[in-house]
Amino acid sequence: MKILFLSDVYFPRINGVSTSIRTFRSELKKLGHSVHLIAPTYNKNDEKEEWITRVPSRKIYFDPEDRLIKYSHAVKLIPWIKKESFDVVHIHTPFFAHYLGLKIKKELNIACVETYHTFFEDYLHHYLPWIPESISRYYAQWISKRQCNAVDAIVSPSMPMLDVLRDYRINTKAEVIPTGLEEHYYKQAKGKDFRKDNNIPDKQKIILFVGRVAHEKNIVFLLKMHRALLKVQPETLLVVTGEGPAENDIKLLSRKLGIENNIRQIGYLDQNQQLPSCYAAADVFVFASKSETQGIVLLEAMAQSTPVVAISELGTASILREGVGSLIAEDNIEDFANKVNKILSNKVLSKELGKKAFNYAFESWSAKKQAEKLIKFYKKINKVRKPKDLKSNLFSQNNNNDQNSTGGYGSYKNVIGFRLIRAIIPNTAYTINDMNNS
Repeated sequence: MKILFLSDVYFPRINGVSTSIRTFRSELKKLGHSVHLIAPTYNKNDEKEEWITRVPSRKIYFDPEDRLIKYSHAVKLIPWIKKESFDVVHIHTPFFAHYLGLKIKKELNIACVETYHTFFEDYLHHYLPWIPESISRYYAQWISKRQCNAVDAIVSPSMPMLDVLRDYRINTKAEVIPTGLEEHYYKQAKGKDFRKDNNIPDKQKIILFVGRVAHEKNIVFLLKMHRALLKVQPETLLVVTGEGPAENDIKLLSRKLGIENNIRQIGYLDQNQQLPSCYAAADVFVFASKSETQGIVLLEAMAQSTPVVAISELGTASILREGVGSLIAEDNIEDFANKVNKILSNKVLSKELGKKAFNYAFESWSAKKQAEKLIKFYKKINKVRKPKDLKSNLFSQNNNNDQNSTGGYGSYKNVIGFRLIRAIIPNTAYTINDMNNS
């Protein structure tokens, strides 16, 4: 099959979406399929890859790490997309890539699939603090429902996430297809290399968090948990790997809690060597996020035989199995700290959990199996999909009065949705007329 991925994010921006895209592309290629990605530019040093078309992008004022593709530039690729005769277009972000995908679907009559990577209901209020949380949650549900019902099919990274989407009254065909781990993740790294590079003594115990340093990751909970843990494990070091908008808040809170000497923020690591070594160096991987659609970092830690302590909620509940490489903690500081201490205090238990973690990740979370499942889903959608009326243009001005449309910006509700996006991202300096005239 010829598959077109669309995304407002990809490497060098490190996050779960980027990892998922890269993993699926790699495995689909091994299976004999062709994948092309349209993604934003980040800087002049973006790595040039034949399978990626970079589109000029804009920064997001509240999140300088991220970009949004410039829609007016992206739509100019449609003649090339038509010439390439793709079998399916697969959207990976709900921003301008989503609306580009809908335009391609409508104009070229191509099946359109979208992965719901991010639980925005539990995310948006962190970035729009001036809006009451109840309103931001309602808006997240509303826009999710409209977007998911506008495509031919939805991929959910976990069953709990799909259950949430069904509660939104999203009736689109859907399949649970998580991101698996590629074979190289299972190669056991040397934790001593990470300790040496970061001047961490061999005998000092490490608890590790890997991920975006953002408020929705519940890192504040981990800091408070670490303060409780230090009462019984006074030399333990909390390593926070990653970058994000909450970095400064984490530094300030660690000082306020008096644990600044027992925490190390080290930024992003090279995913091929440094990150596996970091996982291997850790005695326990800790994770308290309650907004994950999957939580692939749990599997990455397990693949390096590192025991996990985590809260089992939403996507993480689809991965965590009590005693199978992990201990599941309640959503309170005391229980979480007790679970971490239980592993740190018991070498036999630690070794047993580490061994089970590796076996579980290796046997149950193969990237190849997930890619095969995705191809079957694509073919199923193409088989049952009814031909669309190509004369009905998604962005036609004739749709402006169609209040029930689930298409693009033709309906007044979608105009409101787009203006809300512009309110969130005020330096995105293009207008609805730009979209309609593209």
